Amino acid sequence: QVQLVESGGGLVQAGDSLRLSCAASGRTFSRDVMGWFRQAPGKEREFVASISWNGGNTYYSDSVKGRFTISRDNAKNTMYLQMNSLKPEDTATYYCAANKNPSFYSGSYYQYPNRYDSWGQGTQVTVSS
Repeated sequence: QVQLVESGGGLVQAGDSLRLSCAASGRTFSRDVMGWFRQAPGKEREFVASISWNGGNTYYSDSVKGRFTISRDNAKNTMYLQMNSLKPEDTATYYCAANKNPSFYSGSYYQYPNRYDSWGQGTQVTVSS
């Protein structure tokens, strides 16, 4: 069974950067569509970004576009989220997710949590003002 483990979260100040990692174990994820979501206390889980199996296509929410970059290294079974110019409203628990049997990639399709079948436990990102 594939396991997803996030790391890299922490407490930073507004304007700082962080890089999150999502390591997959148990199987290769080179054919998976991967995504990042986040959830703040009292709010619904929110889409952040997704990436196609070969990394050639990406899609971002409007709230992070231009500040965050999603990438993956299939040789390392790891996905990343580079977060720059962080804002207090980026404070949330960040989750990585995988769709293990995608038949296509569409950014708009993979912005919903129910498109994914594996989830990590999350890593906390706190941005102070």
